[in-house]
Amino acid sequence: MMKKQLLAISIGVALGTSPLSGMAATGDASAERIMQELEALKQRVENLQGELEKERARNDQIEQTQSEQAEKVAKAEEKAEAAKPDINVGGAVRFNYTVADNDSAGKDRGGDLAFDTFRLNFDGEINDVILSAEWRWYEYMSVIHHAWVGYEFTDDLMARAGIFQVPFGVLPYNSHNFYFSSLYYVGLEDNYDFGVGTTYTPGDWRFDLALMKNDERGGSSLESYSANIVGYDYDDADAIDAVDGARDSQTVNTLAARAEYDYKVGDKLTLKPGASLKYGQLDGANSGGDGDYYAAAAHLVADYERWNLQLQYTDWEYDLDDPNAQFMNYGYYAGLFTGPLSAKAITANLAYTLPVEWGPVSSLTFYNDYSLIYDKNNDFEDTYMNVTGMAVSAGGLYTYFDIINGRNQPFVGGSMTGDGESNTVFNINVGYYF
Repeated sequence: MMKKQLLAISIGVALGTSPLSGMAATGDASAERIMQELEALKQRVENLQGELEKERARNDQIEQTQSEQAEKVAKAEEKAEAAKPDINVGGAVRFNYTVADNDSAGKDRGGDLAFDTFRLNFDGEINDVILSAEWRWYEYMSVIHHAWVGYEFTDDLMARAGIFQVPFGVLPYNSHNFYFSSLYYVGLEDNYDFGVGTTYTPGDWRFDLALMKNDERGGSSLESYSANIVGYDYDDADAIDAVDGARDSQTVNTLAARAEYDYKVGDKLTLKPGASLKYGQLDGANSGGDGDYYAAAAHLVADYERWNLQLQYTDWEYDLDDPNAQFMNYGYYAGLFTGPLSAKAITANLAYTLPVEWGPVSSLTFYNDYSLIYDKNNDFEDTYMNVTGMAVSAGGLYTYFDIINGRNQPFVGGSMTGDGESNTVFNINVGYYF
């Protein structure tokens, strides 16, 4: 449009100022002069066309430069956005109310209400590198729960390094209640160590492989979330010697492997059979606490509508070079506890989840979790624990109501290398998660 306007103006100007108009009035202009005027007019038009093309080229260059600059700005903004830490911060605060039948003073007080835990969680990723960490504060200790970085090579393959859950048995928990199963207290449920690992999920399979260098505290501290080996001993009276390093030992260089298949039987039933294996070394820096150990498990998780069933058989043994060893010492929750050198265990847990709409209450989960540790070395008596309870979910609140009955069970008035009576504990744990 601009080109046509310039051309019309140029012709008008040329015609208006040339002698051609005079020829129309007088009729005596020569043909030669007319041709010269027309030639000059043609040249002016061509010059104007040239200027127009140059102007158009300059405009095109400006538009291209602006487009390139806008693209560069967009890429820079995208890169800056990707570089921003995408980390979610969460946590929880929890309290316990407890009444135990073997605590007469506590029963006279009507039970005890105590602070349980305050924790902070950090989860997210920075430049495709995944981060997950959790620190916990108790009245008597502050400890790391987990802290790892990971990377997803594909949708099916992920690797992680740091302090993470050892892939063994029913995951993430072989229980539904606040007290876990008896396997937790011998380091075979919800246990966290320091190492590297991978998770591979082709189709309906899940494979986990991890090399755990050592536990999260290096085997030298009783203040830990996980139940970790800190030593061994000959009889219960000398168990405290392990703290002084007289007969110390810790697990190192553990290889853990786990496989599970997700079998959808129908629209309502899903079965997840699996197997797990751990094998590692025992290292005693100041004693004869060297050797090796293993643990193996076969497990099954079944989901049918609102029902959840967990079954597991476990076998383990610690083989120390010291022939006088009778039991292992575990450190966790700022205490020293004992466990057998070898044993077998069965866990059987059943839960039913009922959705409700009672104000903020959205679901009720009813459960019964049973644990039995038997066939211990040195003819130690069996350990059992049965937990019947209900978990209530209401907004950010998650509350456990548990009746725990156990024999030779830590935190239920017993020891795994003892021969005590059965005890019952009623416990309410109220947690606000954010």
